[in-house]
This record gives sequence, C-alpha cells and structure tokens, in this order.
Amino acid sequence: MTGIERIILIDDNESDNVFHEIIIKAAGFAGELLVFDGGVKALDYLQTAALARPTRVFLYINLPGMDGFDVARRATPLLQGKPAVVLLMLTSSASPQDRERAAAISIIQGYVTKPLTVDGVRELLAAPV
Repeated sequence: MTGIERIILIDDNESDNVFHEIIIKAAGFAGELLVFDGGVKALDYLQTAALARPTRVFLYINLPGMDGFDVARRATPLLQGKPAVVLLMLTSSASPQDRERAAAISIIQGYVTKPLTVDGVRELLAAPV
C-alpha cells in the first residue's frame, strides 16, 4: 500500500494521539508508529533517528513550551536534504494566519486539519516518498 515505514505523531493531547493511532492503523499502516507529547522529546529523537527511512511527521501547532512552528524551525537543519521525511502540520486550527506561518517554513510540506480520517491518512500515505 505504501512505502512509508514510520509515522511520528507530535501532540500533547493524549486522547487525540490514541484516536489518531487507531485511524492510522485502520488506514492499513503497519510500520513503526511513534508518539511524542512535546517538541523537545521529538527533536531529541530526530537528532539520532535514521532519517533516510520514509517517514511522515504529523506536528501539532499548540504544543506547550515550544510550539509546532518553533519545533519545525529547529528541525529544519535536521530535515533539510532528507527527502524521505515529510513534515505535516496536524492541527485543529483553520486559521489563515497559521496556514501562512506554516507555508513560510520550508520543511513543512502540508497542513492537515484534525481529526485525521482513514481516507485522509490513505491519501497522505499514498503520496510519493
């Protein structure tokens, strides 16, 4: 179904994470699924991860301490030149300003509004690796 080997969820809302894990698995994803409840933990992981593996990162905007935009900016040097890793904002915000801020950060390659759906995940996973 997909060449994606790993999905990373970065969101501090435990209920959303559980729901999204269920949806991702229902969409047929059988690879590695990692969940981080904060930006610092996720950045620590990205510094040591094998970033050549096809990966989708779903990053929430309203994280405590360091918001998703800050995480994306700090992840930029880690992810630039790593085409296998696609970073997508996953948020409840439909704000045009948030969309513009996301579009201004080069490594953010998409903006997805919560909640994920099975069909939406299948579409995102079917995109070229």
